[in-house]
Amino acid sequence: MTENTVPKFRVENITPILYVNDMAKSLEFYVDTLGFKKADWGDEHFTSINLDNSGIYLCKGGQGLPGTWVWIGFDGDIFALHQKLMASGATIKLPPTNFSWAYEMQVQDPNGHILRFGTDPNSNEPFAD
Repeated sequence: MTENTVPKFRVENITPILYVNDMAKSLEFYVDTLGFKKADWGDEHFTSINLDNSGIYLCKGGQGLPGTWVWIGFDGDIFALHQKLMASGATIKLPPTNFSWAYEMQVQDPNGHILRFGTDPNSNEPFAD
């Protein structure tokens, strides 16, 4: 019998690549609305947006399909973020909801991707089903 072993390796990072139709519109959402920073090396076809120690690649017309779901765990006020996104006209798919795993809000980006923003759940409130 052969032993199936996986070689050890260290993951430096995992960065999703999201399909975009309109890079300018996507950058407006991620940079102007959410506060990400655009990479200096990016162009109208491919770029990276980063916030703190995390990032997302944006690829115009390729590498994926609209409708990808991305979890964004954060430490902050989910209600303030919700208000900011509502004021910007963003599509809120799920307002801040207290689940046992996180206080979560779901937002649709301009390309149909769903961003699941989550912070610590509030154990003083009932959890949603």
